[in-house]
Amino acid sequence: MYDIILFDLDGTLTDPKPGITKSVQYALEKMGIAEDDLDKLTSFIGPPLTTSFKEFYSMNDDEANQALGYYRERFSTVGLYENAVYVGMKELLEELQNQGKTMFVATSKPTIFSIKILEHFGLIHFFKAVIGSELDGTRVEKNEVIEYVLSEIDGHDLKKIIMVGDRKFDVIGAKQNGIDVIAVAYGYGSYEELKTAKPNYIVGTISELGAILLK
Repeated sequence: MYDIILFDLDGTLTDPKPGITKSVQYALEKMGIAEDDLDKLTSFIGPPLTTSFKEFYSMNDDEANQALGYYRERFSTVGLYENAVYVGMKELLEELQNQGKTMFVATSKPTIFSIKILEHFGLIHFFKAVIGSELDGTRVEKNEVIEYVLSEIDGHDLKKIIMVGDRKFDVIGAKQNGIDVIAVAYGYGSYEELKTAKPNYIVGTISELGAILLK
């Protein structure tokens, strides 16, 4: 059914909550903001970080960029490894690879961090390419990331390509680029958020995800 699969990283392939929330907490502290509740910071998982700093802590552009710099101080050395592959994901990727599927990672996380994470967990070899944002802030929106991945695929049939992600940004970005999308409800987007974005499918488990992708 689908020959080419684009996977989001955070909240889809791996659970990055400890590393991201602790690094956001570190950045906020550097900005003079005390936030003791890490659960409040899960909203930072998925969208561009500067967008979240502005939305949730009323920062202006300069402040958000400064906070992003502090975030990366911690994340680049410690936070990216405070992470875990979802149980059953590696086995699913192996099955997809055995079926001859072509897989990409399409994430708003900087490419350099994404590659390090996938290498650390032994997942990098499943993917033809890892496409993320740039450290200078370009290609940070999910629709831009997906557009870039599609530009790298020669003679592609959009009907044979699908995106898998856990937030509305994945759904919206996929639809803007004319491809189908599976929203995974085991990640960090609420069921209501995902339903409102109107993906082609919503699944609650990796087993349900496999049932669609392995047809």
